[in-house]
Amino acid sequence: MPTPPPYRVAVVGASGLVGSTMLRVLEERNFPVHTLIPVASPASVGKALNWKGQDWVIVSPQTAIDRGADLALFSAGGSVSLEWAPRFTEAGIRVIDNSSAWRMDPSVPLVVPEVNAHALQGPSLLVANPNCSTIQLVVALNLLHLEFGIKRIVVSTYQSVTGTGVKAVAQLMNERAGIDGPMAYPHRIDLNCLPHIDVFLDNGYTKEEMKMTHETRKIMGDEGIALCATTVRVPVMGGHSEAVNVEFQKDFDLERVRELLQQSPGVLLQDDPSHSLYPMPLHCQDRDEVFVGRVRRDFTRDKCLNMWVVADNLRKGAATNAVQIAEALVDQGLM
Repeated sequence: MPTPPPYRVAVVGASGLVGSTMLRVLEERNFPVHTLIPVASPASVGKALNWKGQDWVIVSPQTAIDRGADLALFSAGGSVSLEWAPRFTEAGIRVIDNSSAWRMDPSVPLVVPEVNAHALQGPSLLVANPNCSTIQLVVALNLLHLEFGIKRIVVSTYQSVTGTGVKAVAQLMNERAGIDGPMAYPHRIDLNCLPHIDVFLDNGYTKEEMKMTHETRKIMGDEGIALCATTVRVPVMGGHSEAVNVEFQKDFDLERVRELLQQSPGVLLQDDPSHSLYPMPLHCQDRDEVFVGRVRRDFTRDKCLNMWVVADNLRKGAATNAVQIAEALVDQGLM
């Protein structure tokens, strides 16, 4: 395969938690960047951002367009994506958007490369990066779905404060230090769990919970999958965990399940409870794998499996998946 040309890459939201992680992942994975174009809020424009030992001046979104970016990685929130992503694509710039703004647009592919990289072949210059909790779930379940057919999923999440952002991290650390400060959440988070991620909808579920339902169906290309989620914020600094109960259309052998998990791209099986080996968010930080363990039959229901799934939400749940999408675009000759 010929060496890809270097690209002019804009990172929109470069100073945020996910944006800064995107910069780190671009460097770690040696993505061919010729020119970095960091984009941030007006308050940051003109400031310098150091990347790969070089200072790059933060600019506005319009300046990034004017400089002829080839690719833009967006992680600046839904309102910014709704306003600026179309302007970038109208200028012929490929956009990978980490917000929820475009995920359920039928004309926009929603991509996890290990699962549905083929969806990139459509005409859209805009690609949506899924919700962090959805990404790790579909990576873990993809090969199992292809072999046994998923009928129903019940999932409870235990999500890190880093999924909310810098303000939430500050709230947790302030509470642990006994310091009063700005609140990212309606309640204390330290020594607590909040069954409240995103806004509540008329059906009693949160927007985060319904994202998991709709996004999983779209990524896996199966509207018949019934998924019910309860999403919970926990006082953890990095890494989302999920208790997953999945009912299949076909029966399964546990050894075959473990074989498929070991063969699944991006999955690391950690499943030896006799030696206290199972995934934990403490050990997934700064890792790109999706960790799976506690694999066992649901003894109350036929064709039903329980598993525990953990991943770094800032990396595979956001930044790494976005960079992997960029790599897939290059590999498929779309850039």
